[in-house]
Amino acid sequence: MIEAQHTVRSISAVDSAFIAKQAPISTAYQLVSMLPGANVAASDAMGLSPQTTISVRGLNTDSIGYVLEGMPLNDLAFYSGYPSQFADGENYRQVALSQGAADLDSPVLNAAGGLMSLSFRDPARKAGGTASVSYGSYNTNREFLRLDTGLIGHTGLRGFVSYSHTSAENWRGPGHDMRHHIDFKLVRDIGERSHASLLGSFNSTITSYYPQVSKDSFKLYGVSSTNALSGRYDPSNPDEAQYYQRLWRAPERTLYMGAPVSLALTDHLTFNATPYAQGAYGNVPGGSALPLSGLYTGTQALGDVLSLPSAQDDEAIVRANYTQRSYRSGFTSEIAWKQGWNEAVLGYWFDYGDDHEVQSFSPVSANGSSPNIWGSGTRNFVRLSDGAIYITGDNHTISMTNALYIGDRMHLLSDRLLIEAGFKEVMVSRTGTNAVPGPQYHVGSNSAVPLPRLGLRYQITARHQIFVNATTNFRAPAFTALYNNYDPTSGATSTTGSGDLRNEYSISEELGYRYSGPLVTGSLTFFNYNFTNRQIQTQILINNTPVSSTMNAGGQTSRGLDVEIGLRPWHHWAPYVSGEYLHATIDNNIESNGDLLPTAGKTAVRSPRLQASAGLTYDDGHVFGFAAVQYTGRQYATFTNDERISDHTTGNLTLGYRFADAKRLKAPSIRLNFINITNEHYLSGVADPTLNARDTLGRYGTTIAGSAPDYYIGGGFSALATATAGF
Repeated sequence: MIEAQHTVRSISAVDSAFIAKQAPISTAYQLVSMLPGANVAASDAMGLSPQTTISVRGLNTDSIGYVLEGMPLNDLAFYSGYPSQFADGENYRQVALSQGAADLDSPVLNAAGGLMSLSFRDPARKAGGTASVSYGSYNTNREFLRLDTGLIGHTGLRGFVSYSHTSAENWRGPGHDMRHHIDFKLVRDIGERSHASLLGSFNSTITSYYPQVSKDSFKLYGVSSTNALSGRYDPSNPDEAQYYQRLWRAPERTLYMGAPVSLALTDHLTFNATPYAQGAYGNVPGGSALPLSGLYTGTQALGDVLSLPSAQDDEAIVRANYTQRSYRSGFTSEIAWKQGWNEAVLGYWFDYGDDHEVQSFSPVSANGSSPNIWGSGTRNFVRLSDGAIYITGDNHTISMTNALYIGDRMHLLSDRLLIEAGFKEVMVSRTGTNAVPGPQYHVGSNSAVPLPRLGLRYQITARHQIFVNATTNFRAPAFTALYNNYDPTSGATSTTGSGDLRNEYSISEELGYRYSGPLVTGSLTFFNYNFTNRQIQTQILINNTPVSSTMNAGGQTSRGLDVEIGLRPWHHWAPYVSGEYLHATIDNNIESNGDLLPTAGKTAVRSPRLQASAGLTYDDGHVFGFAAVQYTGRQYATFTNDERISDHTTGNLTLGYRFADAKRLKAPSIRLNFINITNEHYLSGVADPTLNARDTLGRYGTTIAGSAPDYYIGGGFSALATATAGF
């Protein structure tokens, strides 16, 4: 779980040997959850639910960049990462987490919280493959098959393609999750220093929903069915019928493709480029009660009277659709020059995005069925008297990013001293339309932000090393911040959008020490962040459907300490520990309803003061195992610090055995993974922070009404048995 690092920034990584001991359903978030600063809040142990987040040093998932071999994976509109869409764990060579900042050449806009870099394994030079089957709790079953082509004739090409299928039941209520996934990579080596590849991932899922809960609801009902969706549809009880589980099934399809190329032009000059193309479509639906008359589309009143199944008391249960269709393409390119002790790089990144989000409704039959869960095409929609589909939201955004960067790396004093300096100018342009009637139609924003950086690493002796760096980062608000949202029952503006929103900007510094000896490897890193216009991800309800949004939290200062220590295997045993101390505070009072909330000096949301992890690995070539314990301190969910969740400790265990090769089977193995072995029932993280949970007296004397935050309930105990073999 630890290896010697030589960069000017903090970075931790897990490799394929560690990944092979984890549950095969583990996502990239779960694989790095023991690394310093990583705080994962999940809704299910099987990793299928998109209702999962990771924060690093208190900075949430939308503040972290995700890159697979040079191409970005962040959601185009919201910046979030959805790890169940990323690659299968068996195909990772390494998952690295840079806690402080992204690399200069990384194609990301939002990486104040660091960078998660995903690397595929290289295709084997000999034909073969790997197959595995898994079965476990909640009727979880998974099948995985990977085929390596080996060298294809005399072309120099080699590749792999894999397919997996995963299915599981919702662990605390009705519903079912299903995932189909394909990964592939094709490589061509060109001489000793050049290569080209084509790689990608396709993912198709239909997931059930895990309702976020208030703290009071969790205290009363815990993980019982009261805090889950309903398994029965009863149209005579509209309040319960809205939460019928089949109305909340969320489908999603994504495709990521990239073609990294590295060409040695001369002995000193190298050209690197990664063109990429991506597409995604999904629906995040929810049950809702829609009036039959008195409706609005935007601010325009409608005279229509709807005729819908199972209507009573002038309203009917419908499925509220929130669909997102995104297309994205771009490329990174750079010229790298190396001469003796000096390395210089000049690069350019271009990114084009097209995002279309639509809010519509689908009728629900008397038995609770509502076909076309994708919310696409022309079938099964609530329509007006003229035949038009009833739409309450229709936002279309075009975004373009241009970034120029230049950097220099100097290896001095016989490579004992490394100095890195860089500068990046990022230009972001957004234009969009809000197609529902109202005061807003065209929206747009433009930003141009200079981002300098400087770092050095000094090798004191062969075992002792220090590093220091200063980095700047920024992020523009999520697309949803541009647009108005209107209440379909009144035409009132429920959220106000604007193109004149301030970008988040941060300056971060790190000072670290590393030790790499024959037995022990470790690091100690002090860090400091200063934010202006801090963007905090939350959720808002649109037609009873939770949708990601952001709020401006003003200034923030975060300081802390990361530590990790690992031992090389000793008599087949290898322990590892990591931890973090974090002190994150809000710098100013926050405006609310014409007054100021007393938030200055309060602890920032999602920022546990203490985190710690300990792991112990055993592997003698046949018997292997891994035990892990993780502690996460309490976290505030409001900016006034009037509500928080308690600390929690969880543990996982792996036991396995590898057999000797048997005829065509290579290293067949069986393993058992036990997740949350103590069956801890806990709130794993903050889903939607609010300004204040209780009514609070503002600085100007007015009473500001409180709003209760919602939380994720962590997954319960689960077990998974897996049989794997190569061939």
